[in-house]
Amino acid sequence: QVQLVESGGGLVQAGGSLRLSCAASGRNFSSYAMGWFRQAPGKEREFVAAISWSASVSNYADAVKGRFTISRDRAKNAVYLQMNNLKPEDTAVYYCAADLRGGIFDIARDLGRVGYWGQGTQVTVSS
Repeated sequence: QVQLVESGGGLVQAGGSLRLSCAASGRNFSSYAMGWFRQAPGKEREFVAAISWSASVSNYADAVKGRFTISRDRAKNAVYLQMNNLKPEDTAVYYCAADLRGGIFDIARDLGRVGYWGQGTQVTVSS
């Protein structure tokens, strides 16, 4: 059974930082693209960042470019999201995703191509 388990969410003041982690089990995702998405209350789930299987290429939503960094550890079957200079509008449930079919750029426009989802972790940024 495939599981993606996120951790590292919490409450932080604007301007602060958090590092999200996602540990995968039940399948080796070292040869698959992985990423992060988020969903704010009353809004649709949206793309945040994605990283290629080799970690050589990454893609970011415009809203987080320059503030968030995605990375992965293929040996640990894990993906991370370093979030700096957080803003209240970053408040959302953050979801880990694996097996991004179609690549790390098309996935930003078609969330239906995500193969596996985590259960999500809450990030709240206070002003």
